[in-house]
Amino acid sequence: MGKKKRKFFLRTLTGTVYVVAVVGCTLWDPLAFGVLFALLGALTADELLQLVRQGGLGEPRRLVPSVATACLFLAVMGCTTRFQGGGGYLFLPYVALMLFLFISELYLRKSNPLGSWAFAMLSQVYVALPFALLNFLAFHRGPSGVVSYQPLVPLSVFVFIWLSDTGAYLVGTLVGRHHLFPRVSPKKSWEGSIGGGVIALLGAWVFARYCSFLGPWQWLGLCLVVVVFATWGDLVESLLKRQLGLKDSGHVLPGHGGWLDRMDSMLLAVPAAVVYLWLI
Repeated sequence: MGKKKRKFFLRTLTGTVYVVAVVGCTLWDPLAFGVLFALLGALTADELLQLVRQGGLGEPRRLVPSVATACLFLAVMGCTTRFQGGGGYLFLPYVALMLFLFISELYLRKSNPLGSWAFAMLSQVYVALPFALLNFLAFHRGPSGVVSYQPLVPLSVFVFIWLSDTGAYLVGTLVGRHHLFPRVSPKKSWEGSIGGGVIALLGAWVFARYCSFLGPWQWLGLCLVVVVFATWGDLVESLLKRQLGLKDSGHVLPGHGGWLDRMDSMLLAVPAAVVYLWLI
């Protein structure tokens, strides 16, 4: 097997395992959903802070912000799944970790504590918050106050992202001529982005046919919001890597880079989807 074929095989295998894990855990039950995304959030936050270290911008702590990311996800999940309000005490571990993060810098005697605080907070806003907001897509409180788990809503966001990415790659490779954002990502083209968006809209039409809790136009609107913000999310991460002088965020996923490379699109798409669904 040649080098290119081996790379393509590893990329396909890794992508398949990732998709199966996300789809399987999301559809299985709420516990599997919570465990998977709490873990993915922690790994993504850790990788972001590792990138900062590799880029020479500082030496932020990695363990505390990563654990805090998982705690925030689980706390929000706990509150959204309660039948009758309350549940604020579930945030106590997260608050304790944040306090420890700030106070501990008094004793570490590092040369740039401000930088450590800043990048730790970046991990919470950029990574932890979008992951926590996934719970608002997955859990819905009915008129009677009973909370139901609707896995197809968060799953649809990922499906739209995957369809858009795949379509953008195929269309861009075939007919891509006009650069979308050459300063940040010279390989992306307008043709690829539009083609990927059209393919994602076809996926939204399938969701509309078989999932009636949103109307057809609502599904199409959700898809458009996800595709646009997912593209911006990918470009934001590309800008981050370019600033740090890195090609990939990591090498833990053969053929796909790191966790941040896999999750970058959803970091902006999920908050945008939450706002969209709240507005409609």
